[in-house]
Amino acid sequence: MKPSILGALALLALVVAGCNEEDRKAALPAPQDVTDAAIGQFCGMALVEHPGPKGQIFVRGDSKPFWFASVHDAIAFTMLPEMPKNIAAIYVTDMARARDWNQPEPGIWIEARQAVFVIGSARRTGMDTDEAIPFSDPEAARQFAAANGGRVVRFGEMPQSYILASSGSAQ
Repeated sequence: MKPSILGALALLALVVAGCNEEDRKAALPAPQDVTDAAIGQFCGMALVEHPGPKGQIFVRGDSKPFWFASVHDAIAFTMLPEMPKNIAAIYVTDMARARDWNQPEPGIWIEARQAVFVIGSARRTGMDTDEAIPFSDPEAARQFAAANGGRVVRFGEMPQSYILASSGSAQ
């Protein structure tokens, strides 16, 4: 093929890839606010009874999320082989914007794959297990880790050993 044709094909591939990414983002379901009806997937308890950050996962083709009383359990859901893998969105409470650890404000969700997390800190879930604490602001995460211990990781760097080997995850 001539170089100009190869260049045009490469440009077309980039445009199509960009459109698909934009379509995917536009098609993301919106996060829902926690209500009394939000029941944790693994613990079977109402999320309003648990302090700290929460999670919700949408799978393609379902408008109702799977709810999680902790971010730790939401991430475990993504790692367990028996759970659905057609995940459309993973939302977690953005603790960079939360003013109250026990009852984070409604509407402060962040897509988990865009967040940074503090793992191994002194802060625990409502069930007194390890937590992965999400932040939209990496500096807020570093400050939290300095004050509470732990280290900062991205979603894709989350150690499976931390999530799945921790007591209480996905039981």
